[in-house]
Amino acid sequence: MIENPNVSILMTAYNREQYIAGAIESVLASTYTNFELIIVDDGSKDNTVNIAQTYAAKDARIKVFVNEQNLGDYPNRNKAASYATGTYLKYLDADDEMTYYGLDVLVNYMERFPEAGFGLASKPEDERPFPILITAREAYLEHFYGYGHFHRSPGSAIIRRSAFEECGGFSGKRFVGDYELWFKLARYYSMVKLPFETYWNRLHAMQESKHESVNKDAVLLRKTVLEDALQHPDCPLTKEEIQQVRAMVKKQAVKSRVLHFISRVAKKAGL
Repeated sequence: MIENPNVSILMTAYNREQYIAGAIESVLASTYTNFELIIVDDGSKDNTVNIAQTYAAKDARIKVFVNEQNLGDYPNRNKAASYATGTYLKYLDADDEMTYYGLDVLVNYMERFPEAGFGLASKPEDERPFPILITAREAYLEHFYGYGHFHRSPGSAIIRRSAFEECGGFSGKRFVGDYELWFKLARYYSMVKLPFETYWNRLHAMQESKHESVNKDAVLLRKTVLEDALQHPDCPLTKEEIQQVRAMVKKQAVKSRVLHFISRVAKKAGL
């Protein structure tokens, strides 16, 4: 076990026997070594826990916890964070993999900006290279005007643990917990823009996000989260900017519905 690890890698798992070994091995291959790997199983019915415990028996940096009852995605992410002792939290799902240089990049970039509360993968800029520090207001405005910062998954982020705890972590809302958390963090903390290539997001049929019903529910919940963020008294935008954002979001929603309709018509026509 490493005393005072700088990074707590949080791996939540549920029935991931097919992938978890690859996820763990990708962490162990990291060139950055001052970390703890916290694995929290949410009541798997397969061999996930046994595989994780096999790795924990060989490397003291790995800690495995098993929930007494199933908590669900975001509550389990909070549970994993409650075990963390590092300065930074780095989520890595049990079906994803870390690049060998990913932690080195993330920690190096965050430590250049001690005032930043979190970092998110972002589209590159033409004018300046990564890492890029932006204010809370800039993070909000860029999200709405081309960058879409807050659509990132937890695996795309690194979070200062003190900021995560100050904001109360994930609310537990299904489908939109990460989307909501980025709004919460960006109310009070500056953000570091990071490159995408620090981890590999595996796509497979077992993911909840692949179901159409989930996507429909998520769209409705995102509207609620967005409006809550804009109405919050600590929203970093001016009243005029909020009005502009609402108008722009409404326009984009209309465009999206039109494109969806065209797509359905074309599909039925066999085009």
